[in-house]
Amino acid sequence: MNPVEIEQAKREAVRARTRFERTLAAVQQRLQPGNLAEEAWDGVKDKSADLADGALQAVKNRPKAVSVVVGAFALFLARGPLKRAASRLISGDGDDEGNDSEGVELSVSEGVS
Repeated sequence: MNPVEIEQAKREAVRARTRFERTLAAVQQRLQPGNLAEEAWDGVKDKSADLADGALQAVKNRPKAVSVVVGAFALFLARGPLKRAASRLISGDGDDEGNDSEGVELSVSEGVS
């Protein structure tokens, strides 16, 4: 190798080292826990926005079906109170206060050690 080629190789080695150090600094910056969490949160926000948009489009396309599903879900959640109200209506019990204290015996000493 002649001296000119050696100098070019040295300059290329310095440039390669500089590029490597910049790349390493960028990777270290991206791998910081705060930056990773921020990127993950941004991804979650984007994905949830896409899901919400898809749900909105489904509701716009099939409002009757969505209404039936939401109504069925509401009835499922309210099944306990609806069952109690229906049994009160059938049995003729007019207790409108919702206090079913008949047959319940309270003890002051119960649970005291």
